[in-house]
Amino acid sequence: MRYPVTPDGRYFVVGRRLWRCSNPNLTAERRAQLTRELMDARRDKRRAMRDGDTEGRELARQRIDQAKQALGERGAVWWTDGAQDWNRHMARNTPYAKWFTEQAAYEG
Repeated sequence: MRYPVTPDGRYFVVGRRLWRCSNPNLTAERRAQLTRELMDARRDKRRAMRDGDTEGRELARQRIDQAKQALGERGAVWWTDGAQDWNRHMARNTPYAKWFTEQAAYEG
């Protein structure tokens, strides 16, 4: 499934909420490496939760956060024009509201 992406490429929308896209300036190799690290950390977190390993879960959560920050999905924004970060906001409550309404009407 493909999620709608804002015209500026900064966010995609899931459940009417904006989620920050990965930094498009990353090389394909670096992005792939970080994505592998993220998925490995998510698997480790799931395993730790299943096993009741609190310390392992926390370490995995930290690795997830590090990977997401390196991808540009969390932490400092990757764009340089000073625009506000609308990550995790409802699209209707952001400057993307008109665009989102048009997307919703188009997708039916």
